[in-house]
Amino acid sequence: MTAIVTIGIDLAKNVFAVHGVDATGKPVLLRPSVPRAKLLELIAALPPCLIGMEACSGAHHWAREFAKFGHTVRLMAPKFVAPYRLSGKRGKNDAADAAAICEAVIRPNMRFVPIKSLAQQGQLMVHRARQGFVEQRTATLNRIRGLLSELGIVMPLKAAVVRREALASLEDLPGWANTVIGDLLSEVTRLDERIAQYDQHITTLARHNTEVKQLMQLPGVGPTTATALWSTIGHGHDFQCGRQLSAWLGLTPGQYSSGGKSRLGHITKAGDPYLRSLLVLGARSVLQTAKNRSDPISRWAYALAERRGYWRAVVAIAAKNARMCWAVLNRGEAFRLPA
Repeated sequence: MTAIVTIGIDLAKNVFAVHGVDATGKPVLLRPSVPRAKLLELIAALPPCLIGMEACSGAHHWAREFAKFGHTVRLMAPKFVAPYRLSGKRGKNDAADAAAICEAVIRPNMRFVPIKSLAQQGQLMVHRARQGFVEQRTATLNRIRGLLSELGIVMPLKAAVVRREALASLEDLPGWANTVIGDLLSEVTRLDERIAQYDQHITTLARHNTEVKQLMQLPGVGPTTATALWSTIGHGHDFQCGRQLSAWLGLTPGQYSSGGKSRLGHITKAGDPYLRSLLVLGARSVLQTAKNRSDPISRWAYALAERRGYWRAVVAIAAKNARMCWAVLNRGEAFRLPA
C-alpha cells in the first residue's frame, strides 16, 4: 500500500470514519465505519503521519493517544472544516466529513486548537463545574422572583435584594408558597457553599502553578482568569503572537474592508465566551481603579476611556491583557510594570 501521509478522522460516539491520502493527495485508506474499540488498533498499525480531527468531545483524549505512536495530531474548529467538504458529494455523511478534515488539516493558513494535557482538562473541569453552579444559582434566584411576582411581590434583579426581600416576606406567604420559597432559598444557600468550595479549589490550583502565579502579576488577572487561561492554551505555542490570541478570543474588531477602504466593526466574539468574559471583568476592575493610579497602564486606560468611552476602553484593556498573557506564557517571563 502507498505510504499514508495525511489522515482525517471524523469522531463520533461509537463509529468513526477514517480517510487517508498519500503525498499526491490520492485516497489510499477509506474506512467509513470503524468501531470505537478498533480505532486505536488501526492508528497504531500505521507509520507516523499527520492526523487531523475536529475539536469536539473526546478529541483531546484521542489526540494524546495518537501522539503516543509518533503521529502529529492537529485539532480544528468544525466551522473551519465545513468549507472543505467535497462539493461533488451531495449531502453530509461521516465519510465526506473525514475527507474534508483530511483536506483542511494540510492548509497552510489553517488555525488549530491547542491540544490539552490531562492536567489542563482536569483544571478546566473545575471551572466548568463552578460555572454550572453559578448558572444554577442565577436560575434559582430568577425562579424565586417569578414565583413571588405571581403573589404581587415584585423584586429587582439584584441578587442580594432578592435574597433579603424573599427571606423577609417568607413568614407572610400562605400555605405551599411558604414551603416552596423556603426550599428555593435553602437551595441558593447550598449553591453558595458549593461555589465558595470551588473558589477555594481554584485558589489552590493557582498557588501550586508557577505560570499561573506569573499571570496573576498582570493588572486585572486573578486566580480564576489565570488558571482558566493556562488550562485552555498552555504556553501559547499554537499562537504566533499575542494579537492572534486576542483575535482567537473574539476581542478584536471584525473587518468589512473592500476597495481600499478599511472598515472595522464590532468585536467578533469568537472563541471561548467564558475566557472572554473573565478578561472583560478583569478589564473593568482595572478601569475602575485607573483614576487613582499613576502607572503607565492605568494612565493609558483612563485616557482611553475619556477619549473613546467606557465600554470601548474595557474591551481594549481586555485585548491588551490577552496579549500580555500570551507574552508571559510563551516566553516564561514574569510581568514587570513599566517605570
